[in-house]
Amino acid sequence: MIPGFTDHHTGPLACSIGGAGPPLLLLHGFPQTRAMWAHIAPALAQTHTVLCPDLPGYGASHKPQDLSACSFRAMAGEMLALMDHLGHDRFDLAGHDRGARVAHRLALDAPDRVRRVALMDIVPTHTLLSDLRWQVARAYYHWFFLAQPEPFPDRMIAADPDAYFESCLLGWGGARLADFDAGQLAAYRAAWRDPDTIRGMCNDYRATLAHDMADDSADAEARIACPAHILYGAAGAMAQHYDVPATWAPRCTDMRAEAIPGGHFFPDTAPQATLAALQAMLAEEARA
Repeated sequence: MIPGFTDHHTGPLACSIGGAGPPLLLLHGFPQTRAMWAHIAPALAQTHTVLCPDLPGYGASHKPQDLSACSFRAMAGEMLALMDHLGHDRFDLAGHDRGARVAHRLALDAPDRVRRVALMDIVPTHTLLSDLRWQVARAYYHWFFLAQPEPFPDRMIAADPDAYFESCLLGWGGARLADFDAGQLAAYRAAWRDPDTIRGMCNDYRATLAHDMADDSADAEARIACPAHILYGAAGAMAQHYDVPATWAPRCTDMRAEAIPGGHFFPDTAPQATLAALQAMLAEEARA
């Protein structure tokens, strides 16, 4: 799935692991799988042990029924358990979209475990939901559609999963389907055509309204203790509607921000620019 990597099932999680050196955990977003890192992870594995799991509910990982198991806090706990199992006490961390939200929660809940974190193309969950602008609601309507009780959205999506999820890939910044690698698209399609994965992804969004908003409200003034790199799509929906770095500045103790060419899915559509930003972050970590 990722060139040069070995695929594992570690407990309930599917994970691709490659390289040698300090550990680096990469977390994909919606509606993707760990295949998102196919053009990024091999280069990072030249200097690091790179771990790319499928999030719970996604890809080949387990699909929790209980919404509490789909919260960002629970998913962060599973990532910590994965790193414990593999013997990695402290690690670098990067996430995109839903993976970035899991990474944010992990950095807050286990500050002693994360050396450095990159959060890609999100504003804080609490900010987005507590100050919801109509323009954002129109662009990010899927947060509320997917969060509807089972089986309403699940059945609607299952009627034509390619049409629905490809509409997501083509939104939030104006990408074209040709901008996505054919092999990665094939991996995404194979995953999202599975009814259990459709339910798993819906449960991710259901859990945000049922659990994550309360967790993030309680931690609205909490700051990420480690250095944080905020990466965002220059033409993405978040950059169009927010000053993305300004939303994160009060939530970080040490922050750098960088716009990456493209829209929301820049790890897919601009993998070399994404790789360069991550390599720069890791080089700073090495000098620290």
